[in-house]
Amino acid sequence: MLLADQGGFQAVRLRDVAAHSGVALGTLYSRFRSKEDILVAALDAETMKFETLLGQYPVIGDTPSERVRHFFTLATRALFARPNFARAVLRSVSSGVPEVAEKVVRFHQRITNLIVTAMRGTAPLSFATSEPCSEAEGQVGFLLQQIWFAALVGWMGGVQDEETIVEHMASAADILIKGAELT
Repeated sequence: MLLADQGGFQAVRLRDVAAHSGVALGTLYSRFRSKEDILVAALDAETMKFETLLGQYPVIGDTPSERVRHFFTLATRALFARPNFARAVLRSVSSGVPEVAEKVVRFHQRITNLIVTAMRGTAPLSFATSEPCSEAEGQVGFLLQQIWFAALVGWMGGVQDEETIVEHMASAADILIKGAELT
């Protein structure tokens, strides 16, 4: 994570990761197949921290739309607080490297689950034990995480800024939640 924070995707070379971690290069290769694999694992660790934080302090808002807006404000700010890291992990998630595809799918599912818990106003830690999401909740959560991911890719290309992404996510949430009658 430190290497990505300092220099982005290009700074994460397996040899440097091994040296900074104090492990042999062969040991690193036995756990990770590529820099994309390492960066997706780093994203997973950061997502777990975010889930823990949301478990302690659930998103605020009186309606599902308000809570989802707050969620995307928090999630986007957290990612953009470390722009080099954000670009590195987003590049890895969107790389299409077959070895990390399963981990990327799990990441998208986790974000979808976080969005559904935000809509409900519950803590993510209770999601596994709570009532399964309805088809409408699952579809709205899935579509919102896909829109957010596309917006983040746009940010990587300099097309959108943080404020624009949060505003687009608020609009998308309003439209999808209203359309799914989850208000």
